[in-house]
Amino acid sequence: QVQLVESGGGLVQPGGSLRLSCAASGSTLDYAICWFRQAPGKEREGVSCISSNGERTRYADSVQGRFTISRDNAKNVATLKMNSLKPEDTAVYFCATGSQFISFRPGGYRYWGQGTQVTVSS
Repeated sequence: QVQLVESGGGLVQPGGSLRLSCAASGSTLDYAICWFRQAPGKEREGVSCISSNGERTRYADSVQGRFTISRDNAKNVATLKMNSLKPEDTAVYFCATGSQFISFRPGGYRYWGQGTQVTVSS
């Protein structure tokens, strides 16, 4: 069993930066870790994923070049660094794990955090 806790969300002005963290209890060494987001009235969408060993990453087109995903397996933490934030990045951000494969399909992940709110507004 794996439990995930996200942190680092908040209110930021357009163009600003935030760093989200996903702390896991229970081993995630065999699993990919992904960040998803869900805005009001919209479906949950994949943002970025990282493989179990950190060698492969995937980004949604909308965040490519602005967001960076990383993980520290020794600390059981994954991080999403978000730069040049835009109002359309406003959403609740979730981390997920439990799949050996990188996928933006939410149903592929067994474990989810409760989410952290990111609001980009002036």
